[in-house]
Amino acid sequence: MTTTPSSLSVVIPVFNEEANVAALAKKLHDALSAMGRTYEILLVDDGSRDASWARLREAAALYPHFRLIRFRRNFGQTAAMSAGIDAAKNDVIVTLDADLQNDPADIPMLLSEMEKNDCAVVSGWRKDRKDPFLNRRLPSMLANGLISRITGVHLHDYGCTLKAYRRDVLQGVRLYGEMHRFIPALCSWVGGDTAEVVVTHHPRVAGVSKYGIGRTFRVILDLFTVKFLLRFTGGPMQLFGKIAFFFGGAAALMLLVVGLDQFIHFGGAERLYLIKRPFWVITPFMLLAFCMQFLSMGLLAEVQIRTYHESQDKRIYAIRETFDSPVA
Repeated sequence: MTTTPSSLSVVIPVFNEEANVAALAKKLHDALSAMGRTYEILLVDDGSRDASWARLREAAALYPHFRLIRFRRNFGQTAAMSAGIDAAKNDVIVTLDADLQNDPADIPMLLSEMEKNDCAVVSGWRKDRKDPFLNRRLPSMLANGLISRITGVHLHDYGCTLKAYRRDVLQGVRLYGEMHRFIPALCSWVGGDTAEVVVTHHPRVAGVSKYGIGRTFRVILDLFTVKFLLRFTGGPMQLFGKIAFFFGGAAALMLLVVGLDQFIHFGGAERLYLIKRPFWVITPFMLLAFCMQFLSMGLLAEVQIRTYHESQDKRIYAIRETFDSPVA
């Protein structure tokens, strides 16, 4: 792992942000051209239905180092993030939103923190967040606490898109669903250290927010997947096998009690005739059936995990066209 990143790729998903593209492009150019680093800016149009692509083409013609990717339809923020990461060429990858709520001027601070602590991930923390409390900040606080507890990677703000990653850590991370927000946790799986810095957060002044309370439920569902990937990807049978042995152990215990009642008498104690009671006869066999079911699920999961590791070239997006700045 290099101590000082020599080059930078900035990845930005764009969806219906025509009113913000021009100002975003200028802020990016001003912030990055003054850093003295090799850099590129990848803007991924996630099937916008407004004039975002036209505004992106204009920005790329005006400023150097812009690389544009346009999807055939809207695939979602995770897919756009994944496409940008796949196309990135440089040592450090920074992600941020296109709505100007993240400030490109904070990018040098993230890189400075990465170099100072020699860490693999630097996450932005919108400590003074400019969003409504009840429908945005409160659900985010609850989600951040839940994600931190379940993944073991404690961050104040998983939802902040402004983050910096070393490229070598991101190479083994595959994204789908709403998993872009879990990248720091997925990076920890391959041994990446994570730091957090307070970043600027601006209120949205143009365009419409794409986030809503309904997205929280999709995030929670993906959180279960992330937990499985972090804990059991190397051997899913460890999870399903434990559940199977729980049911199998309960069935064995019940059958033992029935057997003792049938064949052994302690001190002349009256038999309970459990063998004649449907509950004590049917339940152990049902539990054994559950045991076999979970063992079978574990074996199938093992096969699927092997397939997952051996064939990871399937993309979650389709590119319509690309466009690069005339001046590199």
